[in-house]
Amino acid sequence: MTSKKSPETDSLTFFAPNEEQGLGMPLSRNVISAGFPSPADDFKEKRISLDKTLIKNKEATFYARVSGESMIGAGLDDGDLLVIDRSLEAEHGKIAVCFLDGEFTVKRLSIEKDTITLMPENKNYKPIKVSKDSDLLIWGVVTYVIKAV
Repeated sequence: MTSKKSPETDSLTFFAPNEEQGLGMPLSRNVISAGFPSPADDFKEKRISLDKTLIKNKEATFYARVSGESMIGAGLDDGDLLVIDRSLEAEHGKIAVCFLDGEFTVKRLSIEKDTITLMPENKNYKPIKVSKDSDLLIWGVVTYVIKAV
C-alpha cells in the first residue's frame, strides 16, 4: 500500500498472519542470561510458533510494517513489524492503527470526553486533533512490535 506522507503521518504496509501447520522455532526452556550462555542451551526440547504466541484472535489480527518516525518514543521504529488486533477495544492511551481522511497512521490515542487526538511520540511531529469533519476509523490496536536488533 502506498500513500502520501505528511509530517504528521507515517505509512503502513499490511500482512495477514499465515498459521501453517509447521513445527515452529526452537524455544529453550532455560532463562536467557545477559551474561555468559548456559551449556544447557544446546538442548532445545520445545518449539514456539510466533503466530500462535502473538495472535489471540486469528480472524481479526494483521501485521503491518511501520514506515516513518512519528512513534520512535514508543519504541516503534521505521521498518518494525506491528501485530494489530482489530477485535480489541480502542481505549485512551492505547497505540492504534487509524485510517484518517484516506491514510493509515499509527499513533497513541488520547480520548477525552468528546475529543480524540492522535498523539505522536516524537517531538518533531504534531498531535492530530480529530474534528467532527474528519473521516476517522480506528482500525485496530497494536498488541506487539517485532524489531530487528
